[in-house]
Amino acid sequence: MTKSFHYTPSNVELIQANTTLRPGEIRLGQHVKEMSNQAGCKYVILGIEESVGPRLNLGLPGAEKAFSAFLPRFLNMQSNRFLNGNDILIAGSIQVDESSSNQHPSIEELDELVAETIHPFLAKGMIPLVIGGGHNNALPIIRAIHKSTGSSLGIINMDPHGDCRATGLRHSGNSFSYGFEEKIIHYYSVIGLHPQYNNSFILDILNREECEFSLFDDYLIGKRDLLTDVYSEKSHMESLGNYGIELDLDAITGMPSSAITPSGFSLNEARLFVKTLANSPNCSYLHLPEGAPSNEHENKIVGKALAYLAWDFIYEHQNSK
Repeated sequence: MTKSFHYTPSNVELIQANTTLRPGEIRLGQHVKEMSNQAGCKYVILGIEESVGPRLNLGLPGAEKAFSAFLPRFLNMQSNRFLNGNDILIAGSIQVDESSSNQHPSIEELDELVAETIHPFLAKGMIPLVIGGGHNNALPIIRAIHKSTGSSLGIINMDPHGDCRATGLRHSGNSFSYGFEEKIIHYYSVIGLHPQYNNSFILDILNREECEFSLFDDYLIGKRDLLTDVYSEKSHMESLGNYGIELDLDAITGMPSSAITPSGFSLNEARLFVKTLANSPNCSYLHLPEGAPSNEHENKIVGKALAYLAWDFIYEHQNSK
């Protein structure tokens, strides 16, 4: 079978090409590490450049462009006393193999490659940040952590959709239903579910698996408070063990994404979500999927939003106790 995806490790040239030097300033790109120099790294950033999963779930293309939008915006942030970048590894990215003759790439093949790529970093004690691609990649991330630790995970997901569609055909909408079947998720919570876009099958699974979820509409009318809910979920997940953060960019108002919404959380609320949850030694990873820029203006929006969220995660995790 023709391989449809490949992993391209980072190198010095990639970092330099995406870092703009300025006299009197030091950028993160001048301090982060690449694959030939991993000493002292605690965080690893892996890009996934595909929109196969979202398109199979009837979403828009473009998720293959999010990581390339992110990388220069992140590397050109200032290296300073808040975050200097010395313990951050840029691992490179997983890409669709353009030379492949396969017209129908296998998500199962992608699942395997993502898990295989992440696992060696976990074995070295690194915390992964996975950026770009579809929400289908949540499943191999969780599989890799389960393989590394032997334990299941709690998952908290800011998302308009529960992503618990039927298993069978793998796509971006059923990572967590597979996770339940494989018993690698022991607790699942969705923040800001849109009742207008979740079918009865998804709602039934959430009920059957005793998942916690809040409706976005309840935040609109003041029935719920986001910070209160996030702190409550964090406390509960810490009591159960380790957990991962999922933030689907579809949740952010007007963010160019695979299922763009005019009604959602602000970027600042998404940052609050990440910053609050990352401030814990129990936090095992951050996944930022579904950003889908289609032009240079959207590249700036998606890239800078992802850079803020990655910075927030690393800064808060470094300062967790």
